[in-house]
Amino acid sequence: MNNATLPAQLEKGVPNIFPYAAARSMYQPLHHMKFGYSASYYDMERAGVNLFATSYGKKRICAMSQDTDYGRDVMDGARDELKALGMQLVAETLHKPTDTVFSASVAKLRDADCDLILLGTIVRDTVQIVSGLRKIAWNVDILGNEPIYDQSVADAPGGTTQGIYTMTATLYVDPAEPRPAVREFATRYEKLYGHPPNFAAEIGYSAAQVVVLALQKAGRDLTADSFIAALDSIKDYKDIFGSPRMSFSAPSIRARAKRSSAR
Repeated sequence: MNNATLPAQLEKGVPNIFPYAAARSMYQPLHHMKFGYSASYYDMERAGVNLFATSYGKKRICAMSQDTDYGRDVMDGARDELKALGMQLVAETLHKPTDTVFSASVAKLRDADCDLILLGTIVRDTVQIVSGLRKIAWNVDILGNEPIYDQSVADAPGGTTQGIYTMTATLYVDPAEPRPAVREFATRYEKLYGHPPNFAAEIGYSAAQVVVLALQKAGRDLTADSFIAALDSIKDYKDIFGSPRMSFSAPSIRARAKRSSAR
């Protein structure tokens, strides 16, 4: 795209491609220039709650979440799925992202006799909450959302977080994985940055690969429309880490979103 055509393209809007966030605001309302890289926190939470309620027989489901937009996104998914199942949260606590003491919240949920605790948390508060649960020898099942799918959570001292579950739409693979494509990526990454790749690095790599593929499909005469059309044409993309295959909305659906956004 040359400088002469850039202003005209910008008048149409700028595509929002694969933000490193799975908030519903990154996806909704449906828009022809919005492309997410994974399921939303909301949808992942609904799937997780359904699995534990219908397949694992959980009846007394409780929650501990941040009083933030992220926490509300997760808990909206939990409540909507429980409502669809004819259930509701037995007990719930909220906390600020800066809170560090959770003994009262843990005691409240213990008194409610929960058989599953949903976490709308990130890294630090996850480790602190799970540590609090372990200190009182309460081995209740715990389900978190994608932000806790992090090596620093898994590596918590003393194996504190061993056994907790988390929802994710993309898989993290240990950098020592023997598959050639993964080993090549990990080796090149460590050579460039001096440390092994983490989950965020793997997501960034995969997202960049999809963007490159779309650019190749769009060809040299690149416009916003040709790039979007190229992304729309990608079906069943599979990353090197073994994540679920990825396809984008049918062009007809995105065309309707485009017409709606122009009104």
